[in-house]
Formats: sequence, C-alpha cells, structure tokens
Amino acid sequence: MITLGVVGLLVAHPFDTVKVRFQNPVIYSRYKSTFNAFSTIVREERFQGLYKGVVSPLATCAFMNGLVFSSYKFFMRAQLDDPASVPTLMQVFLAGTGCGIVTSLVATPTELIKIRQQNVLANGPSHASAAKVAMAIFRQHGARGLYRGLAATALRDTGYGTYFLAYEATCRYFKPPSARPVDADHSSLLSEIDAEAYSMPWSVLFLAGGFAGIAGWLATFPMDFVKTRMQSSDLSITKLGTAKLPKDPFRTILSTVVHSYRTEGSTVFFRGLTPTLIRSVPVNIATFSVYESVVHMLS
Repeated sequence: MITLGVVGLLVAHPFDTVKVRFQNPVIYSRYKSTFNAFSTIVREERFQGLYKGVVSPLATCAFMNGLVFSSYKFFMRAQLDDPASVPTLMQVFLAGTGCGIVTSLVATPTELIKIRQQNVLANGPSHASAAKVAMAIFRQHGARGLYRGLAATALRDTGYGTYFLAYEATCRYFKPPSARPVDADHSSLLSEIDAEAYSMPWSVLFLAGGFAGIAGWLATFPMDFVKTRMQSSDLSITKLGTAKLPKDPFRTILSTVVHSYRTEGSTVFFRGLTPTLIRSVPVNIATFSVYESVVHMLS
C-alpha cells in the first residue's frame, strides 16, 4: 500500500503544483489555462519545477497511509458490533470523515511546507529544501506556525468520508451477481480492499476509484482553496509579488472567505478545480495498474 501511495503521489504532484499556483492570489494571473500553466512552469523552471515540494509528502507518505488505515478501523469498529458485518454507507461515510480529521494533524505541516515550496517562482529561492523551509517557519513562528491552516485542513480532509462513501457505493452498485463472496474484516481498509480486488473486475475498481476521487474533491474543494490561501499567504505577500494586499487577509477561515469573495467573487473558490479533476484519471490508472499487478502476482 505504501507503493500505491508513492505512485499516486508522483503522478498527481504536477497537477497539484498547478492547482496551488492557480489558488495563490498573487501569481495566478501568470497562467491563462491549465495547459498554459504546465507549459509555462516547464519553460521557466524546467520539468522539476512541477515537482517542487514533493519531498515532504513523500517523507510522510508511509505514516499517512498507516494513520488512514488505523483511524478508519478505529472509527468503524466504534460503530460495528461485529467486524465481519457489512457496514452501512453512512457508517462508511462517518468512519472516513473521522479518519480525515485525524490525518489532518500530519497533513497540515506537510502541506504547508509543500505549498511554500510550490509557490516559489523561477527567480525565487527554488533550491530551499523541505527541512530548511520547515526550520525557517519554526524560527519565525514557532511550532504553531507549522500548523497554520489546521482547522481548514481538517475540514478539507472530511472529504475522506465522501471519497470512501462514493467508492463503496460504486463497488456495491456494479458488483457482478456472480461475484463470489469473500470473508473480510469490514473495519479494516486493507481487508476490504483485498476482498474487493479478488471478487470484482479491475474495471469496476477503476470506475469506483474515479468516482471516489471526483466526489471527494467536489465535496470539499472550496475548503481546499481556503486552506491553500491561508498556507500560501506569508510567502505570497512578502516574497513573490508586489501586489498591495491588506495585512494578512488570510489569517483565519472567515477572513479568507470574506476577502476572497469581496475581491474576486464566488467562482474563485473553485479556481484550480480543473487540474485537480483531470489528475484523477492518470492517478487512478497508475494506482490500480500497480495494485492489480501486485494482487495477481501474490495470488
């Protein structure tokens, strides 16, 4: 499962970099479209510019996966009298929502460091390592500075609930009548995924993953926008641009929402959605291709 997380991250990161650039209030106007953003970043910052900030999520990938699995199991077992009983879709949603809130404790500093690196343009300190960025934030703001945007991240990561709900609902709806039953511990994500991999065709798993990715992002994308602006604000105001913005208009969720709405309108909360949805296709192709290969190799 760690391999799947790494593969998905490496495929998705360039799209994430474009999304973050679109959500930055100072530099988004540099890019006319998703394709233009890709071509501009590659032209000005070379191909590795798309992978700025990838080190911190790679470093925490294994721990994040473990936290997702363990917290999901905790919240599911709290709802099930018997781990072997099939949970309702509402129970799946609640367990996913709970595990998303828990993982935000790790995701917040990880994404803060990632975003600060992604927002540095070609003429900026592009070679600052993740460790140096983290230490700079810590020296200036202390440990609290590394958790800037924690509440917004927790609200964004409740999207895990919608993700798991959409995945499970799609699998159940398209499950072939002839599919053989497989015993599983339904409180365990690993056991659940293994059972579905053995009992369903890869096309259903791929479709479920695609629906889940789109549904999960649509449900919480405006909060992802708010989170990114909050975590970008110090860098965007002091280092990247010359725009005269009010002092820290992105200090809280409310101030970020109000300032963004007043200056750019309601559509701004979906800026960067296109590359986010586009990436769900290659990410799921890569993820399920690797997973199918591993399952068949071990079976």
